[in-house]
Amino acid sequence: MSRKRSQARSCAVQAIYQWQITGQSLADIYDQFLSEVEVRKLEIPYFKDLLFGVPKDLKALNGHLQPWLDRSIESVDPVERAVLRLGAYELLRHPEVPYRVVINEAVELAKTFGAEQGHRYVNGVLDKLAKDLRKAETGTG
Repeated sequence: MSRKRSQARSCAVQAIYQWQITGQSLADIYDQFLSEVEVRKLEIPYFKDLLFGVPKDLKALNGHLQPWLDRSIESVDPVERAVLRLGAYELLRHPEVPYRVVINEAVELAKTFGAEQGHRYVNGVLDKLAKDLRKAETGTG
């Protein structure tokens, strides 16, 4: 995937984390990020889709994730929760992105922003979710 798209994911996970913690309006968070990041290094439409899409689909995303979690979604560390929701959104709404790319990018985000072993949890959950949501692509269907 492109570096700009990876940067869009990185900004989106930070913005989703901020939204989860503060409850701040998505429009304000969006404007804040665009004023603070070097926008030429960012795929802005993808960032916007992720930032606004995750909260819009929150109930469905949580529902898809919950069977693969060992606790409630709200009990998951807020950083890993943001990464999991972002990964679930991409698996569900962006079939053009290969599931392996979604998982790899999520794992890298968890390594960068999450707890020491959080990336292992993210990998396990999203791997199971991918097999459920993308049966044909993963060969589980």
